[in-house]
Amino acid sequence: MKTVLVAGGAGFIGSNLCERLLKEGEKVICVDNLITSSERNIMALTENALFNFVKADVTQPLQLNGKIDQIYHLASPASPPDYQRLQIETLLVNSLGTLSLLNLAIQKNARFLFTSTSEVYGDPLEHPQKETYWGNVNPIGIRSCYDEAKRFGEALVMAFVRQKGVDARIVRIFNTYGPNMRSDDGRVVSNFINQAIRNESITVYGSGKQTRSFCFVSDMVDGLVKAMDSEEVRGEVINLGNPQERAVVEFAETIKSLTHSRSEIVFHPLPKDDPEKRKPDISKARAFLDWEPKVDFEEGMRKTIEYYRQLMLSEA
Repeated sequence: MKTVLVAGGAGFIGSNLCERLLKEGEKVICVDNLITSSERNIMALTENALFNFVKADVTQPLQLNGKIDQIYHLASPASPPDYQRLQIETLLVNSLGTLSLLNLAIQKNARFLFTSTSEVYGDPLEHPQKETYWGNVNPIGIRSCYDEAKRFGEALVMAFVRQKGVDARIVRIFNTYGPNMRSDDGRVVSNFINQAIRNESITVYGSGKQTRSFCFVSDMVDGLVKAMDSEEVRGEVINLGNPQERAVVEFAETIKSLTHSRSEIVFHPLPKDDPEKRKPDISKARAFLDWEPKVDFEEGMRKTIEYYRQLMLSEA
């Protein structure tokens, strides 16, 4: 049995990761300050004796007794409304928070995984995006608090790999969706589904021709676990996401159809620095991890729609 620390473990992807690790019989320490996550996501997990929740801010040094074998760093606001509302917190959790967790990895002799983002590529001039692409990022734009924080976090991780010998790897996460994603987090999947099931106008920004690639959360968690467990990817950067590219307006139409919604699709101006294209090249994940998404797009969307319907009923 391994002892695994999941920073940001009460968040969307983090809570799904904690659930997966518990099913595999691992002991899980979930650390979260709950500024953008919810205890609702981990409520069922607290009944498992192998699960321990610690409410804490990872920008401060963590005092944890006992062994820790692996550390997943998922602690960060991740949706544009959240990180634009919490700009300083986003910068600090990916800088000071990463430093704190890397020092803990040294103290505990633990393997480390940093979750970065496709946003490090900015509004890409390369398509699809490979790990070797350096990106096209506005360093002082409205999204820079997230983009540059993650880029700095990556640089810090690599410095610890090279200078201190930490067994670390970096995963760049592309658009992910599924249960435990907050209904009000402002991301395109949650926005469209919740607008559709309420028969409200579905808000598309820009022309709707901009593209995204959507990966179901169970596939993402599988990739994260494979990346953590792989000896080969020490000091490597790996893209994880679904390479099936979809126009945003087509996605809106699909959601409208799957929910049998009466919603109209309306168009609003595109936010500043919003990327036009987003599609991962996952050749490296296939080669190193034998990983690629398995969950069919419509199957994943039906599961997510059902989650939001149940959530709406519980909040009524």
